[in-house]
Amino acid sequence: MERLPGFRDFYPEPLPQPDAWSANVRTHIFDTWRAVARRYGFQEYDGPPLESLELFTTKSGAEIVGQLYNFTDKGERPIALRPEMTPTLARMIAASERAYKKPIKWFALPQLFRYERQQKGRLREHFQFNADIFGENDVAADAELIALLIDTLRALGLTSDDFVIRLSSRNAWQDFFSTRCLETSKAYDFYQIIDKMEREDPAKSEALLQALGFSLAEVKHFIESAVPTAELQLILDNLKARGLAEFIRIDYNVIRGLAYYTGVVFEAFDCKGEFRAIAGGGRYNNLVKLLSGGKVDLAGLGFGMGDVVLTELLKARKLLPQFGVKLPAYCLVEDETLRPATLGLIQTLRDAGLGADYPLVATKPDKQFKRAQELNAEHVIRLDRQEDHSVVAKVKNLKTRTEVDLPLAEVAGHILSAKTTTQ
Repeated sequence: MERLPGFRDFYPEPLPQPDAWSANVRTHIFDTWRAVARRYGFQEYDGPPLESLELFTTKSGAEIVGQLYNFTDKGERPIALRPEMTPTLARMIAASERAYKKPIKWFALPQLFRYERQQKGRLREHFQFNADIFGENDVAADAELIALLIDTLRALGLTSDDFVIRLSSRNAWQDFFSTRCLETSKAYDFYQIIDKMEREDPAKSEALLQALGFSLAEVKHFIESAVPTAELQLILDNLKARGLAEFIRIDYNVIRGLAYYTGVVFEAFDCKGEFRAIAGGGRYNNLVKLLSGGKVDLAGLGFGMGDVVLTELLKARKLLPQFGVKLPAYCLVEDETLRPATLGLIQTLRDAGLGADYPLVATKPDKQFKRAQELNAEHVIRLDRQEDHSVVAKVKNLKTRTEVDLPLAEVAGHILSAKTTTQ
């Protein structure tokens, strides 16, 4: 039996083959995402992986159905595996926003699913760090979100030599368009051309722009001048005050979801241009109103950062730590009559928050010790019955090769003390 195309198995280290996905890497990334989000005062939420199909078509239009895992359930309801988290979040916010003080700062680590062609950096499932703010119109919220994105990448070891945040604004492009064209019906076509311009043949872009009354030269001049609007300058000043200015630059090539974003937009890219966008987001002030049928009107903004491209980038920059099992204690059972006492000690160690393992069944002593080494045990413990029938623990530190005899009640404290000394 093989896994489905575009899906992943996550193995513990050491990996069975070099290209296998590591559960340890995933945990490392998740722990970093959570830690930085909480430092910024964000609270974690979650939602169901299955949602009404209407939730996604309302947000993105009927064309998204071709990208979804969707079906009719046993209750004759059209449903889909979530391709993104923001519609679920907006639904939750619309239903319960009165219960929370504003601004609402939430994050989630969902697994998302899209039935689409696989390519480098894009699978049919991935995990994603979503961070969103609701109930604040000021661009201070945009700056806060961008700072969170920067600090999350920094926490993973990336520097300004590795990534840049490309900052843009739908409002800047709207001003550019409206000063040159009064036909608002052409705006969508114009944005589509701009969005594809970096990937399109220049001659084709020129022809399409001329049909709308623009020239490629004036569009390129607007992009290359990179003059920040007033709202973008406020964000730049905010990030400069934090000492984060080196991570960001104005780039009007960034357009993003044409029918979705309403203001500031941004994307994180690796500086060498080897990968797809690391993350992207922006302001979407109309989504909650749309999904609530006009009942709740609450400004929103957020970003998403997927684990696939991020993992590839961290591997390429050699920023992943060395993973492996590191066990504080391995208990040998050389005398089976002492197994009950050993089990009691193991439980005591685990109750104290220490990792401990032991042979489940009777095993030769040399194999037990080999297992302790395989698990990278810091200590091996062997119980010994004294002449007066009392039991002591012989605790050996495998790094220093020192061994001490201790009463069973003192073993956990001894190992905890040793861990504190070496930290």
